[in-house]
Amino acid sequence: MVEFDRSRIPTHIAITMDGNGRWAKAKGLPRMAGHTEGVETVRKITSECTRLGVKFLTLYTFSTENWNRPEEEVKALMQLLLDSVEDEIFMKNDVRFRVIGDIARLPVQVQECVNGLAYRTRNNKRMTVVIALSYSSRWELTKALQDIAREGIAPEAITEEVISEHLQTSFMPDPDLLIRTGGEYRISNYLLWQAAYSELYFCDTYWPDFDEECLHRAIADFQSRERRYGKTSEQVEGVN
Repeated sequence: MVEFDRSRIPTHIAITMDGNGRWAKAKGLPRMAGHTEGVETVRKITSECTRLGVKFLTLYTFSTENWNRPEEEVKALMQLLLDSVEDEIFMKNDVRFRVIGDIARLPVQVQECVNGLAYRTRNNKRMTVVIALSYSSRWELTKALQDIAREGIAPEAITEEVISEHLQTSFMPDPDLLIRTGGEYRISNYLLWQAAYSELYFCDTYWPDFDEECLHRAIADFQSRERRYGKTSEQVEGVN
């Protein structure tokens, strides 16, 4: 059993759920079997984060680059999304659902599904689950700058706060902890602006095998670090 301090749980955890396809390949199964199993992991981790008191959980579900995958796989992923996005886990756990990304590129049925769920859960307060869907950070930043330009904001008036207010994630704090499963050691165009001071945690476990103990291990590792935000250790200690 992993020991960690339940009074110092990260407010916002972001996860890149990597390794579904490789999990399936290792078991001699079709790639979609890995994605289907990955949905079950989403349910488990969502429930555990709710129980632990995490306030925001952001899941990198489908990137803008993923549109380049084989057409049949993209179609199957969209159908899996329709089949798996359901009210029960959100209403039962008092969880609000939000989605970030270039939603206009999604099939109309998927748009209606995610927008409907966001509306129905809008008053839930225990935790917010954010799905990054048809999302990439470079797309997000480009769109934010285009919006700022359209609004005619003077260059000298463009601050970090103004940029943050125009991002898809303006409704929530930056992630404290960013987890990537599957053994890859890169951010892959995910929350580049928001993760400037996030603690990064990489593990070899494929997403379908990432369970509550794996989550606890990531949180324990997060708690072992000193978050200085550019200051010295002495300055941080002086604040505490």
